[in-house]
Amino acid sequence: MPISTLFVGIDVSERSNQVCAVNFNQDKFFNSPFANSPSGCDLMIQKLIEVMKDHEELKKIEICLESTGVFHFHVANYLAKDDRLKKYGCKVYSMNAKSIAAYKKSYIELEKHDPGDALICADFVRVGRCKNSQPARDFQKFALQRLTRQRKNVAEATANEKRRALNNLFLKYSDLVVNTGDESYFNHTFSHTLMHILTDYVSVEDIIAAPYEELIDKVCEYSKNRFSDSEAVAKAIKKMARDSYRLDKVAADALSVTLACQFRLIETYKNEMKMLDKEIERLVRGLKDNYFRVLMSIPGFGIVCAAGIIAEIEDISLFKNDGHLASYGGYRWKRKQSGEKESENTKQPYASNTYFRYYITEATSHLIRNNSEYNVFYHKKYNETIKNQHKRALVLTTRKCIRLVFGLLRKNQLFDPNHLDNTSV
Repeated sequence: MPISTLFVGIDVSERSNQVCAVNFNQDKFFNSPFANSPSGCDLMIQKLIEVMKDHEELKKIEICLESTGVFHFHVANYLAKDDRLKKYGCKVYSMNAKSIAAYKKSYIELEKHDPGDALICADFVRVGRCKNSQPARDFQKFALQRLTRQRKNVAEATANEKRRALNNLFLKYSDLVVNTGDESYFNHTFSHTLMHILTDYVSVEDIIAAPYEELIDKVCEYSKNRFSDSEAVAKAIKKMARDSYRLDKVAADALSVTLACQFRLIETYKNEMKMLDKEIERLVRGLKDNYFRVLMSIPGFGIVCAAGIIAEIEDISLFKNDGHLASYGGYRWKRKQSGEKESENTKQPYASNTYFRYYITEATSHLIRNNSEYNVFYHKKYNETIKNQHKRALVLTTRKCIRLVFGLLRKNQLFDPNHLDNTSV
């Protein structure tokens, strides 16, 4: 019963935690700061226990704190796992700061300060706004999340560096960028072989003047003889140099230094990605739940994508339905309509998990290539509009994939292509 519960709000910061404790009638027992450290948490727990002993009508404790960066992590785990609080059925809720900020607007006269923020957190849990308990994160999944999130950051950094490098490549080797395609030897512009050859020569003229034998030797060396016809590759490099614009020596030298730096960064990012992939695979295979086995049964779902989804979902029971899970990833749209006009361009919400959205979208792109039903659905949505065709089709297919993932995880069921319609709950 709420009347027998002690409601605690914690305003978390890097150095201290402001703690406010109230009962259901909003009687305030204390509103005091404690150090954000193990000793500070011990003092906080002692204070809470004293309140419980002094007021025999209180039987349970519910604690609410903002999910503020990483500062809330230690105190939330410390309180949730403390044996002294467990006998009071202590529940710890880590809530989105935006939800609490929106609730705070109902307090018109309240000023912005730590005691007031702690009071808002206590009242937030008192009125029942914390519907789903957020238990202390399993340390294995927390470690997995650190790895998968870093991998996403490295992947995005690689893509950004490649985009910038393409601009400089066009300035120095314009024909390379223009004619890169499936029929070209350079359909992978940032291949190990091509990046080394382009940085070995300062200018386009140096490539043109280089003997064929020298180019062939470099192609064989850098590719480790992976090309079936190294001579043809050398001729293609010569042709690319002849058909590119010419630059003066000052500009060519500056671009050479810039490209060499960018290529080294890209190579470094690639090596870091490989290291992260190995560590993610090692960690995710050691998890005790069945989520990994279920996700890996879906065609195209790789180890890294499955690990990223698991790290962000944590517990599928926290989501009421597939719509709730889709909203968590930002796959819901605000309607934009006026009169008889219905806009197709609608914005995704800001309050969503970008990491879950990244991995579920990546996994869906692989699923499209490996499952005929999802491939047909993607192309159907692709042909329904003339604007943002790929983006729209991929987003809608991802929404369909989320329904599949939710159903399989909720039922602890492996993927069966013959029963796709029965996976939703």
